[in-house]
Amino acid sequence: MHDPNPPHQVVSASGVTLTLADGTELLDGMSSWWAAVHGYRHPRLDAAVMKQLDSMAHVMFGGLTHEPAVELVRRLVDLTPAGLDHVFLADSGSVSVEVALKMALQYQRGRGQAQRTTMLSIRGGYHGDTFGAMSVSDPVGGMHEMFTDTLASTVFLPRPPAGLDADIDAWIAESTSLVEQHADRVAAVIVEPVLQGAGGMHVYPPAVVRWLREQADAHGWLLILDEIATGFGRTGTMFATERAGVVPDVMCVGKALSGGYLTLAAALCTSDVVEGVEASEAGALMHGPTYMGNPLACAVASASLDLLGENDALAAVARVNAGLESGLAPARDLGHVLDVRTLGAVGVVQLDRPVDIPVAARAAAGLGVWIRPFRDLVYVMPPYVSTDDEVARMAAAVVAAAQSCV
Repeated sequence: MHDPNPPHQVVSASGVTLTLADGTELLDGMSSWWAAVHGYRHPRLDAAVMKQLDSMAHVMFGGLTHEPAVELVRRLVDLTPAGLDHVFLADSGSVSVEVALKMALQYQRGRGQAQRTTMLSIRGGYHGDTFGAMSVSDPVGGMHEMFTDTLASTVFLPRPPAGLDADIDAWIAESTSLVEQHADRVAAVIVEPVLQGAGGMHVYPPAVVRWLREQADAHGWLLILDEIATGFGRTGTMFATERAGVVPDVMCVGKALSGGYLTLAAALCTSDVVEGVEASEAGALMHGPTYMGNPLACAVASASLDLLGENDALAAVARVNAGLESGLAPARDLGHVLDVRTLGAVGVVQLDRPVDIPVAARAAAGLGVWIRPFRDLVYVMPPYVSTDDEVARMAAAVVAAAQSCV
């Protein structure tokens, strides 16, 4: 409230450009917190919302249903890994994580394993700001350290080593010891596959996800994969779990699901999970958001999925990645830069010190780009529709922002 750097007032947005009240135009290097993958004011997405308004904006999703929701869940089942045949629509990513955790707890009760009330995760993760989501996020390096004493207890394995091809033998040895201590009381393990987002843009080996799948199968846990930030092509495959060749028991999606237009998320699960939940004493999943299955959000989400297919999202992400690789390369020559990394449409420069956020943001804005650094990271997640020139400008702005933090 007392920040001397007030927020910029955006008066309009189109394509990948934000227009401020003073007329300044900034390329949005954040994709509106990674959600606006098609940019702003896309005519197809605008039309989907307007068409849906002609019939209804919202109706409760308890005892009632509607075609936009039915159509969307059909598409999600077709698009996601085989076996995730059931969909629970939620109204935000954090809520979808809460739903996934409830699924795990009710599933275990349905199997006669009511003592399994603990979640397992890895250090460095971030799953949202609601209490269940906070409890499985990093307890020390994350945003929620002050709430530690009020959160449910979670078993945290070490953070996996960095890099897609890193050796994980030592990590497995250390993690195995913790698993052996706690396996009988764990209900589920939850991780962001391959890329930890707000916990530090940490890229780790897909082999870790495969090992966690094996542990879940061996010990009777569920595997929950949080693809809220990584899903719908952001990391270079439609879902990050594809790099591991693993199908989770529950998968959370959000952010890009609706193209950044309306808040919407989902928790998908297998038939086995549904049967376990229904076998619990409640007989049904104990969750029901007011705006679950909002027709406007569902309609625009289906249109967004259409665009992902028609525009070959993965080819677009590969093109963005190539631009980030070349554009961020000069940052490697800066003495205070620890690492430069890219994965799909994600580009990161990591410093050896905390970023001076106002200074870095001003440096990027000076080149016509909006970024939002955090901790020791200056990064971009461009909309997939960004042109090569726009990606180059975003990358140059990240380098300039990193240079400003000397």
